[in-house]
Amino acid sequence: MRATMPKDSTLLRHATPSDLAAILDIYNEAIERTTAIYEYNPFSLSYIESWWQQRQHERWPVIVIETEGVVAGFATYGTFRARAAYRSTMEHSVYVLESYRGKGFGKQLLTSIIDEAKRNQVHVLIGGIDADNKLSIELHEAAGFKIAGHLHQVAFKFDRWLDLVFMEKIL
Repeated sequence: MRATMPKDSTLLRHATPSDLAAILDIYNEAIERTTAIYEYNPFSLSYIESWWQQRQHERWPVIVIETEGVVAGFATYGTFRARAAYRSTMEHSVYVLESYRGKGFGKQLLTSIIDEAKRNQVHVLIGGIDADNKLSIELHEAAGFKIAGHLHQVAFKFDRWLDLVFMEKIL
């Protein structure tokens, strides 16, 4: 992937190890403030370093969007299911810091990870999205994803049961 600098001075590029602290902050904000990640405890730097090493080993992309010198979000994909026959299906993630949401960064990251998946011959991208996250569902629908399933009350966070929607895009 070539780094791109749109008119609004944002930069889409592959992440480097120097981005891990920013990625950790983005993940932890999502854990602590949203239902985008069904997790209770913030991740540690050692966890993110292991996560990074796995992505490097598997050659899974991690794309960041940078604006004014700040990593505002990232996108990645990885194994959907561990069985061999699923190897052409990947589950993706897109996260943007709260203060940068609503500026089109999520759309840019989603488009970029789709393009990366196509280049890497991924056949299907899957997204698991909290059913109450209407903006993410609409973003994915606009990018050609379809709702493939709705799992009811599969997680419990912030004192309530959460539904998970699976969205898919055949590339």
